[in-house]
Amino acid sequence: MSMNTQGRPSAPADGTASAAPETFTGNKALMIEEPLLFEIGHVDNCGVDVPDAPDIGSRLGGLERSEPAGLPGLSEPEAMRHYVRLSQKNYAIDLGIYPLGSCTMKHNPRLNEKMARLPGFADVHPLQPQSSVPGALELIDTLAGWLKEMTGMAAVAMSPKAGAHGELCGMMAIKAALEARGEARSTVLVPASAHGTNPATAALLGYGVKEIPARDDGTVDPQAVADLLDDTVAGIMLTNPNTCGLFERDVIAIADAVHKAGAYFYCDGANFNAIVGKARPGDLGIDAMHINLHKTFSTPHGGGGPGAGPVVFSQALAPFAPLPEVVGEGDDLRLAEHRADLPQSFGRLTAFHGQMGMFVRALAYMMAHGSDGLRRASEDAVLNANYVRAGLSDLMSLPFGDRVCMHEVLFDDAFLKDTGVTTLDFAKAMIDEGYHPMTMYFPLVVHGAMLIEPTESESKASLDLFIATLRDLAIDARAGKTDRFSGAPYHSPRRRLDETRAARQPRLVWTPAEPVKEAAE
Repeated sequence: MSMNTQGRPSAPADGTASAAPETFTGNKALMIEEPLLFEIGHVDNCGVDVPDAPDIGSRLGGLERSEPAGLPGLSEPEAMRHYVRLSQKNYAIDLGIYPLGSCTMKHNPRLNEKMARLPGFADVHPLQPQSSVPGALELIDTLAGWLKEMTGMAAVAMSPKAGAHGELCGMMAIKAALEARGEARSTVLVPASAHGTNPATAALLGYGVKEIPARDDGTVDPQAVADLLDDTVAGIMLTNPNTCGLFERDVIAIADAVHKAGAYFYCDGANFNAIVGKARPGDLGIDAMHINLHKTFSTPHGGGGPGAGPVVFSQALAPFAPLPEVVGEGDDLRLAEHRADLPQSFGRLTAFHGQMGMFVRALAYMMAHGSDGLRRASEDAVLNANYVRAGLSDLMSLPFGDRVCMHEVLFDDAFLKDTGVTTLDFAKAMIDEGYHPMTMYFPLVVHGAMLIEPTESESKASLDLFIATLRDLAIDARAGKTDRFSGAPYHSPRRRLDETRAARQPRLVWTPAEPVKEAAE
């Protein structure tokens, strides 16, 4: 046995451990087996003492509950412990690298949270008078100004709530602009590698969708775009950098062809994190682009509640931006909410003006970094992705050759051929190693895709361990050690689920197990 500094035996000298005995509780030290609330509470008990409700007439118009809710009674410590234990079973950006490609799961500085919780911002209510929130209007206006500066665009709509909502906003502005010209175009061009929300947004607005195939190098050929352009095409929806992690090098030629045909260029800005401070979308010929504030400017998906998807517009589309819009200068800022203010606007997109908490976080991030810091973040995001690419390219297969990527690197499953290990198996084995899997099976243009985005948040030491872990998994897979993969994960609180059945036959209501009858003695 090896000894620690206090002289007590710690780990076996040979690194092996004897089989651990099963515990009475099912717990394994701090990995506590947590039943459902209904299994630890009782519906006939109450966790707190409250007086009986007075007998008053119902005001629910016949919609009142016909039977008790059946909620289990728990003491306050029991309820608190339950949810804390559940939270410890979740992976989080504060626990380790979160390599989800196309999602930008980056560190969220606590300074941002401190700013978002200032009472003047956290307590703003959407229905209070505008005269009582001049600071909030100034913050929105300042943030909008920075977004226009970074993108080289003429206007910005702040109200969209997230990426897909921003896509809808941008395409509605395009539709309004075409209608103002007296044109009812019917088709939108979408690359095969696009986010699924792109064709869905176009279809929602009544457009037909024509797919643009990817070239062998993973990018869009401007000639393929030109071949599809005619007077029925309303626009193109293109992601740049694209979802293969590559910069669309012919973007200006594509924009020129689209504009020559009288159509508009919508850019999916989900990957803006790779080019902030390096390239301005407005300079590339883009007419509208949404920006995921909750991705590019620090708050990970779900990390702070709602997202935010402001849309920047070129001069050609600026008049058609939605209401409301912050107008005025200095102390005279106000929300323009009527068509008298913006007569060509396509109208109101949402009830209230965006997500205040996300606006505060994003502006705090920008102000803390400054222009040079934002540019450096983009450079580091690209550097980190290429560091992962270089560290794995001899063992894991790159579908578009060993070319420099942007902020994310895409692998396929060719290196797993004839091993008996699938992309899903590989991802499940990553869980045993303490990592959240990368994005799998997306983009669809690559078979068995594994899309990794380390972001700029990760240190070299963090990336070195991540790379070494994936190398070890790849070596074992290619060596035929399928047992490591076929049953993975082995060490998580729950083993591998039948995910297809769970999706198709979900059990949404808990029901107690039938009591077991004991045989008579």
